[in-house]
Amino acid sequence: MIDEAAGTASSPGSSAFDGHDPPDPALIDKCVHCGFCLPSCPTYVLWGEEMDSPRGRIYLMKMGLDGRTAMTPAFVRHFDTCLGCMACVTACPSGVQYSPLIEATRGQIDRRHPRSWADRLFRAAIFSIFPYPRRLRIALAPLALWTSISDRWSPVGGSSRRHEGNEEHEGDQKLRALRGSSSLRDEPLHIGRQLTSRARAMLALAPRVTWKSLIARVPARTPAIGVRRMSVGLLAGCVQRLVFPNVNAATVNVLSAEGCDVLAPRDQGCCGALALHAGRLDEARRFARKTIATFERAAVDVIAVNAAGCGSSMKEYGHLLADDPRWSERARAFAARVRDVNELVAALGPPVAPRHPIALRVAYQDACHLAHAQGVRQQPRDLLRSIPGLELLPLAEAEICCGSAGIYNLVEPETAQQLGDRKIRLIDAVKPDVIATANPGCTLQLRAAAARLGREWAIRHPIEILDDSIRGTR
Repeated sequence: MIDEAAGTASSPGSSAFDGHDPPDPALIDKCVHCGFCLPSCPTYVLWGEEMDSPRGRIYLMKMGLDGRTAMTPAFVRHFDTCLGCMACVTACPSGVQYSPLIEATRGQIDRRHPRSWADRLFRAAIFSIFPYPRRLRIALAPLALWTSISDRWSPVGGSSRRHEGNEEHEGDQKLRALRGSSSLRDEPLHIGRQLTSRARAMLALAPRVTWKSLIARVPARTPAIGVRRMSVGLLAGCVQRLVFPNVNAATVNVLSAEGCDVLAPRDQGCCGALALHAGRLDEARRFARKTIATFERAAVDVIAVNAAGCGSSMKEYGHLLADDPRWSERARAFAARVRDVNELVAALGPPVAPRHPIALRVAYQDACHLAHAQGVRQQPRDLLRSIPGLELLPLAEAEICCGSAGIYNLVEPETAQQLGDRKIRLIDAVKPDVIATANPGCTLQLRAAAARLGREWAIRHPIEILDDSIRGTR
C-alpha cells in the first residue's frame, strides 16, 4: 500500500511506533482538522505544505499508529521541520494538546530512526554539552578568549559602545564579519565555504561571553527588602547563567525589591527543557527528578523561571512523570508552583518598589514557550507599561516564531534564518530603541538576524528593563 502524503510504502496493521511512549491516540483524535492552526504555523506560512502544518503532522501520527505509513526519512522530515512553538495550541478551538504529541513522536524518532553519522554526532554533542553548565563553561571559554582579544583591538580598550546588556561592541564587529560577510559566501576557496550550514549557524549565533560571565553566580540567598511577601526559588538555567548572568541578577534584584526572599540552590542543574522538546523523554525525566528534589530541599513557596523554554517544561513535569508512582504526585505539586518571572511579578499585586522613568521605544517579542505553551502574554507587556516614559510598540505577526525554538536554529539553520529575518524586518518597521524578549534562545536568534540586517539594537529581558527602572539606571 502506498501513501502519497507520507511518501512511503507500508503494510496495514504494522504501526510505525513501538510501545514505549507512542503518541496518545486520544489526543490525536481531538483534532477535527478544522485548519485554524494553519496561519499560525511558521512552516506552513513559509511553504504552504499541508504535511508541514500541525493538522498534517497529527494526521501523519495517526497514519503511523494505524500502520498506514512507516518511519521513513520522508515521514521523519515533517517532524524535524516542526519548531514545536505551540502557536497551534493557541489557535486551536478544540483544545488539542500538541506538545505531548510532538514530544512523543520525536521520542520515537530519536530512538528508532537511523540518522546519518554526522547528524547523530552533531546532536550528541549538543546534548552532551548544553544541559551541563560545567561542560558548557569549558565549551564557551574560547568565546571568552575571543572577547578578551577583541576588546584589546578596540581603540578605547573595548569600552566603546559596550553597555550593561548585550549590544554589539567594536571588537564584535570583526566576529560578525567572519560570521556573515559576503566573502564567506561567495569565494569558493574561503575557509567559510568549507563549513557546514550547521557549523556556520553555530558561529552566527555565538553569544558574547566574557570571563566574568562564565564565573558569575547568583547569591544562594538574597533577603527581601522591606516586608517579606514570599520565598522564591530561582532556576539559574544553563545558557542563562553563563551567557546572560545579567538576567539572573536583574531577576534577583526585582524580586527582592518587591518583597521576596530569593533562594538559588547551588546544586541545581538543567531542568530538562532541551531534552524534552527534542523527544529525549527518559533524559528529560532524569533532569526533572533532580530539579524537583533540589527545590523541595529549598522549601520555597514558588519557583521563578526567567527562560521561557525552561518554564514551559517545568510546568509539564506532572505529565512527564505521570506514570512514575514515586514521582507523579511530587511532580504535579512542583509544576503547580512554577511561575515565569513576568507572571510572578504580576501576581504579587501592586508594586512596592518605585518605578523611575525610562524614555525608550520597546518592541516586545513574544517567546513562543511563554506566550503559547504557558499562556503568559499580557504580564510582560503590563510589566513594561508600568515603567513611566516607556513606549511599548505593537508588532505584526506576534504569534509567529522567530526561529529559535530550542536547538532548531542549530539543526535546521536555513529555515530558522528565514524566520529570523522575517521577524527582524517586522521589528525594524516599528523603529524601536530596544527589543525585549523573555528567552535566551530568542535573544541569540534575534541578535543574529539583526546583525544580518545591519541593526545593533540592545536585546534585553523585560526583567532587566524593570530592574533599570527600579534602580533608576539606564
